[in-house]
Amino acid sequence: MLTEREILSAREAAQISPVTLAFVGDAVYSLYVRERLTLELGGKAADLQRVASKVVSAKGQSEFLDKLMPLFTEEEADVFRRGKNAKKATKSKSASHLEYNRSTGFEAVLGYLYLTGNEERIKELMSASRVEDFAAVEEVKPFKPIRR
Repeated sequence: MLTEREILSAREAAQISPVTLAFVGDAVYSLYVRERLTLELGGKAADLQRVASKVVSAKGQSEFLDKLMPLFTEEEADVFRRGKNAKKATKSKSASHLEYNRSTGFEAVLGYLYLTGNEERIKELMSASRVEDFAAVEEVKPFKPIRR
């Protein structure tokens, strides 16, 4: 946790709007992708940003979700459905309605897990991806920092 607060119970987190959970989950996923690209590929920030924006997009999340959905617990599947079916104030400009709804459900799951302090489960779900799966990776000229 980055903030000084109590971890929410599952019941408390379930009372939060799924769109608000998705708001948190979007940040969690974005940070995860950025950290992973930086540590595993390295490279110029502009190249990494280009890749990250494609991976974190509604379309990219919807594609990754195909790997994750079979791994969801019943509780996670419920949070996903709530997020996917929630009324949203905005619409995606670059993704289909289905992709946008699915990505909101995915982000709601991540937000729920994060707020309930279940970072290990987030890591477990995220381990279903490999950096090579990120379609835009070929745009990055690898640079690994020297570790001392």
